Amino acid sequence: MTDKNTIEAELAPLAAGRATARFDEGRASIVLDVTGLSNEVREELEGDIRRVVGALPGVAEVRVLMTSERRTRRLVAVASGKGGVGKSTVSANLAIALSRAGRKVGMVDADIYGPSQPRLLGVEGVRPKAREKTLIPVETKFGVPLLSMGGLIAPDQAIAWRGPMAGGALGQLVDGDWGACELLVLDLPPGTGDVQLTMIQKHKPAGAVIVSTPQDLALIDARRAIDLFAKANIPIIGLVENMAGYACPHCGEVSDPFGRGGAEAAAAELGIPFLGRIPLELAIREASDAGEPPAAGNGPGAASFAEIAGKVDGWLKQNGG
Repeated sequence: MTDKNTIEAELAPLAAGRATARFDEGRASIVLDVTGLSNEVREELEGDIRRVVGALPGVAEVRVLMTSERRTRRLVAVASGKGGVGKSTVSANLAIALSRAGRKVGMVDADIYGPSQPRLLGVEGVRPKAREKTLIPVETKFGVPLLSMGGLIAPDQAIAWRGPMAGGALGQLVDGDWGACELLVLDLPPGTGDVQLTMIQKHKPAGAVIVSTPQDLALIDARRAIDLFAKANIPIIGLVENMAGYACPHCGEVSDPFGRGGAEAAAAELGIPFLGRIPLELAIREASDAGEPPAAGNGPGAASFAEIAGKVDGWLKQNGG
């Protein structure tokens, strides 16, 4: 005859001590601890439990209540003082490179007004699901789950929100059901506006990575972003120089249309780490547009992103794990 002990014995091989049961008048109520499990594993485990318990004699209904200890996730903000410096490309590749280095990483596309991570990570048009008003990140083939406003609106739809609405949207993304992720990379919008202020006040990051091109104008704006984080007592992990050097695909000659070394010099002047350079290469742009970030393979730019991720990973280990 089916009882509480019978149900828990059946669950033991599946749930490995994570489940407890009650049984009353044909209703089996299962409490399942899903702390540290990915969304995919959670759903698979819930389905297996419903199948196994539902097949027991006398069980007419199966209820599964999932519980989880709240984990303290660390946030790394990727920011720039101005648009057009490749911040989103750097964010996506940094997240993938950190994942390849062994981190459990999620991506928050906090660029509320211009979300581009769904395209960069190859999940354009895929909408996130929700569980009890909590968003469930979209899984990507790179092992980096994603939440983005780009997954909640039509690709060509404009977002015309005032500050409080944008801040509320950011909160929903950051507070999603991130499962086993221990680290979230935040791709912030350019500038120093409402989204940045909300993020600093409510979701204080462990540190910030600043992206700039070598040219003076970009560096002026990058300094503003650095100043914002400094005033909020958020450490600067370092500065990345993007679009640094262009190798002609025909003759191989390297030119510097945006200059070279400006970001490294600015980092030295400001006393912050210089994380590395990313070359201006057509292959990086083409791979990004195709949803195949270079950091996921061994092509152009992969080594640069891996080097930068290694320095970020080292900084995280030295500052809390």
